[in-house]
Amino acid sequence: MKPLHSLDTIATPANAWATTAGAIVSPAFHYLYGTNRQDILIVLFFLIALDWITGISAAKKDQSYSSDYGLSRIPRTLFLMALPAVANLLDRVMGTPGFLFYGVTFGLIYHTWTSLTANAHRAGWPMPKSVEKLVSAEIKAKAERAKRKES
Repeated sequence: MKPLHSLDTIATPANAWATTAGAIVSPAFHYLYGTNRQDILIVLFFLIALDWITGISAAKKDQSYSSDYGLSRIPRTLFLMALPAVANLLDRVMGTPGFLFYGVTFGLIYHTWTSLTANAHRAGWPMPKSVEKLVSAEIKAKAERAKRKES
């Protein structure tokens, strides 16, 4: 019987590729987004994922989903993920310690939150009336877009 921590289970080609990818991606990630900003970026990326989930559920419910619409969300998502990196790079150029990065990132978090909340409402998921009222303009805009897609 092999020991649990033998080298032949650790030194595999798959682990080597994962290690190499991490060694390349991690410095690039820190260069683009800055150091010690993982938490706020995880919040943003998590909200973007929730926006996709609620958007798909809402579109299936009101039958406004099309593959073209879904595919157009990919460049939009990449754009949303790139904006904090651009803001961080501009902060470095201008010498402002995170002013643009945090402004852009919090703005995107709020925008994504309103979008996913409106999508959840369209999907028929329960939500407090106060939250519905807060995002009512986004709910109305998404409902109108869905109706235009039907016709």
